[in-house]
Amino acid sequence: MARLHGHLVYVALSIHPLCELAFRQEALLCCAVPALIGAFVESPTLLQGSPEVTHSLAVTGLAGANEVSEGDVLQCHHLRYPSRALTSSGVPGKPGSNLLLYLIVGGTVTGTGVYVYNTLREKKERFTSRVTTLSDLFPAALGARPDVPSHVPFLLIGGGTAAFAAARSIRARDPGARVLIVSEDPALPYMRPPLSKELWFSDDPHVTETLRFKQWNGKERSIYFQPPSFYVQARDLPFVENGGVAVLSGKKVVHMDVRGNTVKLNDGTQISYDKCLIATGGSPRNLPAIERAGKDVQQRLTLFRKIEDFKSLEKISRQVKSITIIGGGFLGSELACALGRRAQTRNLEVIQLFPENGNMGKVLPEYLSNWTTEKVRREGVNVMPNAVVKSVSVSGNRLLIKLKDGRKVETDHIVAAVGLEPNVELAKSAGLEVDSDFGGFRVNAELQARSNIWVAGDAACFYDIKLGRRRVEHHDHAVVSGRLAGENMTGAAKPYWHQSMFWSDLGPDVGYEAIGLVDSTLPTVGVFAKATAKDTPKSATEQSGTGIRSESETEAEASEVPVSPSSSLTPQVPKEGEDYGKGVIFYLRDKVVVGIVLWNIFNRMPIARKIIKDGEAHADLNEVAKLFNIHED
Repeated sequence: MARLHGHLVYVALSIHPLCELAFRQEALLCCAVPALIGAFVESPTLLQGSPEVTHSLAVTGLAGANEVSEGDVLQCHHLRYPSRALTSSGVPGKPGSNLLLYLIVGGTVTGTGVYVYNTLREKKERFTSRVTTLSDLFPAALGARPDVPSHVPFLLIGGGTAAFAAARSIRARDPGARVLIVSEDPALPYMRPPLSKELWFSDDPHVTETLRFKQWNGKERSIYFQPPSFYVQARDLPFVENGGVAVLSGKKVVHMDVRGNTVKLNDGTQISYDKCLIATGGSPRNLPAIERAGKDVQQRLTLFRKIEDFKSLEKISRQVKSITIIGGGFLGSELACALGRRAQTRNLEVIQLFPENGNMGKVLPEYLSNWTTEKVRREGVNVMPNAVVKSVSVSGNRLLIKLKDGRKVETDHIVAAVGLEPNVELAKSAGLEVDSDFGGFRVNAELQARSNIWVAGDAACFYDIKLGRRRVEHHDHAVVSGRLAGENMTGAAKPYWHQSMFWSDLGPDVGYEAIGLVDSTLPTVGVFAKATAKDTPKSATEQSGTGIRSESETEAEASEVPVSPSSSLTPQVPKEGEDYGKGVIFYLRDKVVVGIVLWNIFNRMPIARKIIKDGEAHADLNEVAKLFNIHED
């Protein structure tokens, strides 16, 4: 027992900064001496006659130690019982030698105890200060970890596609990076295209809860880019060993101090950063006539953009008898087709009205826009072109839409799909420039607005070396610009030369992909051929394995384009009734191709991208169209 007691005290003395929390100093000293002496009683001959021990006795000044006689008991008032009696008959032939051993060992231990006592007393203040400092540097160790880190190396404002692409790019180049996404959206980053496409064609009655959908090829996937397990908690971000990506959902950055490298959230929290990406996206526009209508109309209006808008509209489509979609662009036409198919089995009236002559009238040439309009009508939609909204009011239990030409439309719910307004509120506090023509933050070729601030996605107004200054609102642009911004935030210094593409599906049978400037006011040349069973969005998805077709696109450029010369450039406008099954539409500016639409032709975007990048005037676009293999079966 004495040996065990000695070992315990030795351990305590070895970690003396903690002893102060467990023992009173006086008890430690007076108890340690007899305990350690007792530990050696069973082996007294180990130190007998040792010159080192004799020297230690002289050094510690225990010359009077021989006054302790045999049979005396060393007792400590801190112990409940007297310590072990230090009596022995001695080694045979050497009476009394054990007593000298006890005194030698006791003197040595006493000297050590005095040293420890002085160290504890002199270092007490330093120890207390050290604990305080550690609590400041590592509050998590003491249970005081804040919910939001006060500083992050990479701050991404916005939680959409561009922000997620940037986060993934940053982590790819810097595996230990700590990235914080601040998102006004309550959901984790997700892809938007399925909200107006595949989700509406799902047979799952719980699709609004699962947000999982089947692509046209039948494969199922989630709308979210990554599951919750992919992300770390924001409070843990500064402390995780290998960094990670954290998302602050439902938070909005309301102020940005560019000089101080700090932002302020809507709850007053401040976060400092080293590098920042603005990927705030945009908000759906509303019609002035609806804004003037009052709360009763606003309560029956959907500005379609987010997951919650899909959930809400899906529920409404099951409850009302009539829905009117205002807008004939990408979103409006996709929603019209989606709801139109649902209307055929649910006794739902779907109306689509817009000011253009036909669906996609701002993008497609007139003949193809007219064909698209008929396609939408065949989906069960009451299409009303050349319709300009004058006023909206409540009439009884229904909404009354009055058009400028005198027509009236009664409906139960309105979906406004009339464009997007880039979110640039931070420009004022940050002192960033907003483009007066296109909107969005003006950035340089590397997507920089300042030396340590980048902008990507819908909110970026960038300079295209082939097509001039632009702002693009499509998924592929968000992916590529976000990825490039993330690379540049980690030192890549790459210019944005990518020609982004976009796609739209009017159900599983008709779809198109486009790139560049696709404006129906530009001269166009269309070359068409008869479609086969392979020329549908469904078939394209089966071949590529994904319905998000920009994921199947690569930035690998097509080989040099061999084009045969011809005598003249004659637009090949299809004749009335001609089959528009599949084809290529070229958009021209000064006889140079600046935009291309691939109608029911898929996975040929690298060729189109190469044609626009070359920027050459082609004499015969029929020959150029052959590069897309439109005549193959």
